Amino acid sequence: MQQKRNIQIIEWEDLDKRKFYSFGVFMTMTIRATVYPATLIRTRLQVQKGKSLYSGTFDAFFKILRAEGVRGLYRGFMVNTFTLISGQGYITTYELVRKYVSRYSHNNTLKSLVAGGSASLVAQSITVPIDVVSQQLMMQGQGEHLTRFRVKPKMMVAAGKHKLTFGQTRDIILQIFAADGFRGFYRGYVASLLTYIPNSAVWWPFYHFYAEQLSNMAPSECPHLILQAMAGPLAAATASTVTNPMDVVRARVQVEGRTSVIETFKTLLAEEGVWGMTKGLSARIISSTPTAIVMVVGYESLKKLSLRPELVDSRHW
Repeated sequence: MQQKRNIQIIEWEDLDKRKFYSFGVFMTMTIRATVYPATLIRTRLQVQKGKSLYSGTFDAFFKILRAEGVRGLYRGFMVNTFTLISGQGYITTYELVRKYVSRYSHNNTLKSLVAGGSASLVAQSITVPIDVVSQQLMMQGQGEHLTRFRVKPKMMVAAGKHKLTFGQTRDIILQIFAADGFRGFYRGYVASLLTYIPNSAVWWPFYHFYAEQLSNMAPSECPHLILQAMAGPLAAATASTVTNPMDVVRARVQVEGRTSVIETFKTLLAEEGVWGMTKGLSARIISSTPTAIVMVVGYESLKKLSLRPELVDSRHW
């Protein structure tokens, strides 16, 4: 019985913080670069009316690739890299809140739920303005007719073609500010909180739950990291399915410039029915699967590498 639950959770006080943050930036950047194309596709699928532009995830991928090239799959990526700040804020908040809650309860599910929700609240407060700008950039190209703001083309007289100006990010920022003021950069903030706080709060408890169940079923010599890498996607699929309706609403509020979450929800339901709530779900699960694997392997490895020297021999993979 003693070997059935042998996955040890590395807590905040066990870490060398200097190593933790140094390795953490590299890990976060790698994850974002890996899954960004799926995030772009998910956004376009969620914003389009019915199937006016793409019939599904793979159709969108190949159409974007043909029409816009690989660069089209990374529209807005440079702006999105600023979410590295929110990524560090997320993991710091998660670990600190876990430590705080442990003073009052040793229940791992409760610690994970409270810490996950709190971490998402902090991260979204930083991320939403970046998302608003990057999502507008994601919609340029084939999806630009679905968005309120468009990058102004610069006439190339010699070539006789239109070319997007180098300052397209600045162009979008100025258009958002001119139309909506500072509040425009927090459009969809409430919808984001209603999407990502539950998503994060659900993901962590399910991650630990699935890891524990897999540990009970697996041979005792099975490496812990493999079990954790399997638990991550299972937790991500569960959390994505539960929160996808709110994610569709969030995307429409931010891209289409809507002001009411409730009215957006009602309109979506009236126009596209219950199935409208599943839009982008497959793209979300597809993007969350490698994200979860890379994040879990990266995060657990990061914590292992960041262990205080005197604790290294006390933890096992």
